[in-house]
Amino acid sequence: MAIEGKTEARTQKIRLGMVGGGSGAFIGGVHRMAARIDDHFELVAGALSSTAEKSLASGRELGLASERCYGSFEEMAEKESARPDGIEAVSIVTPNHVHYPAAKAFLERGIHVICDKPLTSNLEDAKRLKAVADQSKALFVLTHNYTGYPMVRHARELVRSGELGEIRLVQMEYPQDWLAEPIEQTGQKQAAWRTDPKQSGAGGSTGDIGTHAYNLGCFISGLEIEELAADVHIFVAGRKLDDNAHVMLRFKGGAKGLLWCSQVAVGHENGLKVRVYGTKAGIEWVQADPNYLWFTRLGEPKQLITRGGAGAGASAQRVTRIPGGHPEGYLEAFATIYTEAAAAINAVKAGTAVDPAVVYPTIDDGVKGVAFVEACVASSKGNGAWVKV
Repeated sequence: MAIEGKTEARTQKIRLGMVGGGSGAFIGGVHRMAARIDDHFELVAGALSSTAEKSLASGRELGLASERCYGSFEEMAEKESARPDGIEAVSIVTPNHVHYPAAKAFLERGIHVICDKPLTSNLEDAKRLKAVADQSKALFVLTHNYTGYPMVRHARELVRSGELGEIRLVQMEYPQDWLAEPIEQTGQKQAAWRTDPKQSGAGGSTGDIGTHAYNLGCFISGLEIEELAADVHIFVAGRKLDDNAHVMLRFKGGAKGLLWCSQVAVGHENGLKVRVYGTKAGIEWVQADPNYLWFTRLGEPKQLITRGGAGAGASAQRVTRIPGGHPEGYLEAFATIYTEAAAAINAVKAGTAVDPAVVYPTIDDGVKGVAFVEACVASSKGNGAWVKV
């Protein structure tokens, strides 16, 4: 991968811990694979489950030393920070309500945090965590992994370079169908916590996938939201959190946006899509076909830009691992976030400035995401009233 040139001397691997992600947890496995792809991290410790027994069993499956399989994140933060070979960074891959206390425990001990999204289960905790992060010497990285795709980076570069002109419209959608039935009532683990307000927070589909679409639209367009009007709905009887939302957005500067997220849209798997339209050109990117970006100048034929191809710019090329025509996908994009985090962590260790080309979602992006969710819920309760964000 071009982020840290292969001809350069490799630094020592960053010692990594993990909170959550034990046996049967989907996202924990994804984080571990992403951390390994570019080989900058070594997993050495974990508080992987809600009990000491489960954590130990999960840790042993992963080859961790028994004494570094902890029964709680509090214990891991305390003991690892006291070890001369303790973890330098931690991945937090728990349900949302654990993000705040876990991240706080490690940030206060100077341990870098790589945290799954959304940032926290509520805006009050998000703001508290930002205050902690701002005071800490450690970095905070939020894994909005879709920002790691090369063609997403190129789309962002096109906007920043002025190729689209003044941005007028941003359209974001993320439909799924896996919650079209009340599978949380069957004990399905991933559904159970995502539909539980105590673990997930105020948002269901808005928090789980709406935040991804929202973050990606803002990442590419460079725009900041001013206010929104939302129709948030629960279609599945007995469900406690939204499974569908339609959101109108007003951005600072006058641009408009539309966002649709759904987990009951039968026929869709992970249908993430972003379109951005300016006065001079428009772009469209679809996550199901991530190696391609459509770019259309006003009055000209559509142009297909390919990952690794001649049209891809420098920002895309630096996060491209293999030649064009060989597809890169979800895991590689996720790995880009980890590799960007590694570059920043190594710069901090060396006492040098972080390369300006290094880009990753921050604590500020996390706060904005939680604010988006709570504004959607508030607007919908007000019958779609416009709410400042």
